[in-house]
Amino acid sequence: METVTTHYTRESAIEKLLESYKAYYNINLCEETQKPLRAVCEFYEHSEKFVLSRKAELWSANCEEFIYLYEVEHLTKEIFEKCRDFAKEDGLKRANIGPNHMYTYITPIFVCDTYDEAAKKAVKKCRIYKSFRFSLHGWMDFHAAVFEISNQTIFTNGSGRCVGKVLKNVLFQKKRRWF
Repeated sequence: METVTTHYTRESAIEKLLESYKAYYNINLCEETQKPLRAVCEFYEHSEKFVLSRKAELWSANCEEFIYLYEVEHLTKEIFEKCRDFAKEDGLKRANIGPNHMYTYITPIFVCDTYDEAAKKAVKKCRIYKSFRFSLHGWMDFHAAVFEISNQTIFTNGSGRCVGKVLKNVLFQKKRRWF
């Protein structure tokens, strides 16, 4: 296998991410007035198990994920904290918390040219988790990820490792040869 080396601009990276997300997410593009927010991607899943008919339901679960895609030239700690707080507040408003709610993931993704070390430290230390009614009505977990254009690097908070893997797969796809 060979690694494809692609050098992205902020715009091309965002287009690549939105292209990959459109198969699974409802994508809401944002207006110029909402910068640095470029798009909000929503994912809803309903699962259930029943016996013989739908009236004999054994269980059901609702899962949600909200991705906030930000485009920033230089990521600072202040910008991260402002966007983090907006994503958390807006994501909790969008969440459908109730008896069948299992989980909600709120995920801000920052595409930036450069970042401050203070911003990187803030992202890595970001730990936001909330359970609803002692987890009987599910929980919310906060994933954060940054893709830095200048060095083509990705870093995340502890909960966002899975998002980092997805970003690597989407942005740095490996070319496969089958012979």
